[in-house]
Amino acid sequence: MNMAVDPRQTPGTAPAALELSGITRSFDEGDRQLHILRGANLRIEPGEMVALVAASGTGKSTLLHIAGLLERPDEGDVFLGPVNCSELSDAERTTIRRNDIGFVYQFHHLLPEFTAVENVMMPQMIRGLPRKEAANRADELLKYMRLGDRGSHRPSELSGGEQQRVAVARAVANAPRILLLDEPTGNLDPKTASYVFEALSALVRASGVATLFATHNLELAGRMDRAITLADGQVKDL
Repeated sequence: MNMAVDPRQTPGTAPAALELSGITRSFDEGDRQLHILRGANLRIEPGEMVALVAASGTGKSTLLHIAGLLERPDEGDVFLGPVNCSELSDAERTTIRRNDIGFVYQFHHLLPEFTAVENVMMPQMIRGLPRKEAANRADELLKYMRLGDRGSHRPSELSGGEQQRVAVARAVANAPRILLLDEPTGNLDPKTASYVFEALSALVRASGVATLFATHNLELAGRMDRAITLADGQVKDL
């Protein structure tokens, strides 16, 4: 695979885990064009937790989709480490998305017929890891998420907070470079949301994964390294 490297990277300078440079995205809406992102820039360092606090309709989901290589911008570049993903084929982007990006959504999307540990094993086995190794890592991650005694339970036997913690463990199972979370605590009560965040934060700090966490919860946003918002198609500090 011929990965395009960031030409701006100078020797001895560590690349960001994720960098969005000059991102522009618009959509046709009837007879007019709706401009969502207008040259947006964002840089997240390894191990950094960044809160994205933005109202609906401002481009939050679009920004996350572009960062996660689910969508291409009209203009601009997406770098994961030194690799310019905007210059890659769809197949190459799919490989990076599977190996280097973790996703957690508001709804956990766990496979209902599998246990918690099997759900966390799944992305590892898809990547080719032997079953025993995948099971051992899944067990370790569930313990880190304070679910060591829940591995044999299916999603229907877990609480909402437990399901989301399994989803987080699954998202980091392949040791991604970047973790993208879209309102993962949006359906949880404040106490459970805080508990899920504490477990997530501990895991992020231990693994060094860069994290972009979209949330409307200002209390959680204030506990991250920094918070950003979207205004007039631009990323701005909150």
